[in-house]
Amino acid sequence: MGVLDGIRVLDFGRYIAGPLCSSLLGDLGAEVIRIERVGGGEDRLTAPLGDDTDAGAGYHAFNRNKKGLTLDPGSPKGREIVRRLVKTADIVVVNMPIDAITKIGLDYESLTAIKPDIILIHTSAFGTEGPYMERVGFDGIGQAMNGATYISGDERGPRRTTAPYVDVTTAMFNAYGALAALRYRDQTGEGQKVETNLLRSALQLTNATLIEQALVQANRYPGGNRMQGAGPSDIHKTTDGWVLVQVVSEGLFRRWAKLVGAEDLIGDPRFVTDELRGQHNDILSARTDAWISGLTTVEALDALGAAKIPAGPVLSPQQALDDPHINAAKYFYPREYPGLPEPAPIIEPGARFSKTPSLRGRPPTVGEHTDEILAGIGYSADEIAQLRAEGVV
Repeated sequence: MGVLDGIRVLDFGRYIAGPLCSSLLGDLGAEVIRIERVGGGEDRLTAPLGDDTDAGAGYHAFNRNKKGLTLDPGSPKGREIVRRLVKTADIVVVNMPIDAITKIGLDYESLTAIKPDIILIHTSAFGTEGPYMERVGFDGIGQAMNGATYISGDERGPRRTTAPYVDVTTAMFNAYGALAALRYRDQTGEGQKVETNLLRSALQLTNATLIEQALVQANRYPGGNRMQGAGPSDIHKTTDGWVLVQVVSEGLFRRWAKLVGAEDLIGDPRFVTDELRGQHNDILSARTDAWISGLTTVEALDALGAAKIPAGPVLSPQQALDDPHINAAKYFYPREYPGLPEPAPIIEPGARFSKTPSLRGRPPTVGEHTDEILAGIGYSADEIAQLRAEGVV
């Protein structure tokens, strides 16, 4: 039994921030209906997996535990389908600009006119206030604007990451907001609108750096892989790969110094606090480089692990799939899907529950459950056939 059994979610999301939110709610037992345009949404083939399947890697990653419905929500008959669906729903998830959702009747005022206690989860790039509110954006824009891309750069310029951490963080805030809104509805009988945006999520992630800048003007500089507020913290080359070593606190620094033969640095005025060690990370990185350069990745990690120093290998995507710990811990749940040569390794949700297991199903194919969903809101087989003939679904 899922904790959200009996809750219906209409997912009008695309790409990550909306769809992943809905998948997280589906993990908890909600019935999620993904609604995409006829023929399939624009995010369906992100990171293609071949010509024999209708879904890319991005779609698999962010759309588990859903039923699939195709629909033209802007057409008169499509609007009627949306109206009937909203009457049966608890939560509507959309991530698109406010003018776009208003145009197709998915704004909060339109939804509450249909179902007064509905919960709307609305995500945009920049929010609904301020001079950027009408602009569109993706994950990378948030990364660029929160300070992280600047600080992560090096002499070659700023560096963003390809991992969509702003989108994923926003999706988690969406799910968090949905759960809180459901609890509020339980207490009061009232629904509400929950707004998130990519830029605010991005700033959440760098808030400590921004507080530091506001109050003491630290003026952090592009430091590449090196941590600026502690050290040693850097990525180091072994004989057969790379290892990240991250030392924070005096106790860890002393253990590191003893391990790499740098006891002479203990008590040195340049290294007596985390902040000072961060300022002199070039010296500390050089000492780690000298120690690690003759070791294999396994040898280095074994020695660092024995000394209780935080460290990890820099893995390629294939190495991550092959990693013995990742496999032993069962982080992935392979799921078959039409047209794939083998099951897709879909990640287990970040929170593992002892009494409410999650991850029940694979993502839906294009419009896989359209007939079933329409029949459930009162359409006959003949009516559904007519809607198909007219391109409404």
